[in-house]
Amino acid sequence: MPTLEVPGASLYYETAGHISSPAVLLIHAGVATLRMWDPLVDRLADDHFVVSFDTRGFGRTTTENVEFSDRQDARDLLDHLGVTQALVIGCSRGGRIAIDLTLESPERVTGLVTIGSGPSGFPETELTDTEDALFDRCDDAYKAGDWHLLSRLNVELWTIGPTRNNDDLDPRFVELAYELDLPNVEHAREAPIAIPLDPPAFDRVVDIEVPALVTVGEFDLSEALAQQAYLLDSIPTADGYIFSDTAHLPSVEHPDEFADVLRGWMVRNGL
Repeated sequence: MPTLEVPGASLYYETAGHISSPAVLLIHAGVATLRMWDPLVDRLADDHFVVSFDTRGFGRTTTENVEFSDRQDARDLLDHLGVTQALVIGCSRGGRIAIDLTLESPERVTGLVTIGSGPSGFPETELTDTEDALFDRCDDAYKAGDWHLLSRLNVELWTIGPTRNNDDLDPRFVELAYELDLPNVEHAREAPIAIPLDPPAFDRVVDIEVPALVTVGEFDLSEALAQQAYLLDSIPTADGYIFSDTAHLPSVEHPDEFADVLRGWMVRNGL
């Protein structure tokens, strides 16, 4: 099992493709692990060196309750693998990390792709009544320490989406959605302290110069839709795409469409 020892943690990672090919770094969502990228890895590895890892608090990565930087963890992993630059693709909180990394270390990033993500420092947005009620249920499960229930509620809120119902979706996707978050339950009591980007990315995304693709699912939370619109308007190099018939994990629910959109954008930008 490939791991990288960094201060206070052991990062689990996987690679695919040849090290001499252009690199792609994949950073997973908060309702998943690196397993969410499995369908995409196969589509990229023929001509790219694909790197994915479980961030602290997720999957097979283990961590002590210490201060840490998500950006430094990513840089340490790239350094360990001898990768000087990479196209960085992040989903949800993984996209926030990707944006922060692009701003803090622009020399390491050749391109940026976000999925249902917003920049650090994005102001709170008003929730719909349905979203507010779902968040309240998540808060109640957290206060009760019912981590398995919290996992299921988070998946219902984010991956299924606040306006959709399990019964109306492909049962294979619904099963996979719950499976992707389940390994994170064992990390529920971990409390590493993430060091935020300072100043945060919200007012700085205008400085991003690399090609960017900002995407979202049409049934994602209202906040994610607002964040995608903001990034598309603020990043000078940004292209945008909204995936139909999906919520927070379009690359999982519609992997073929996602891969086609991504690969087309990569080709147009020489990535």
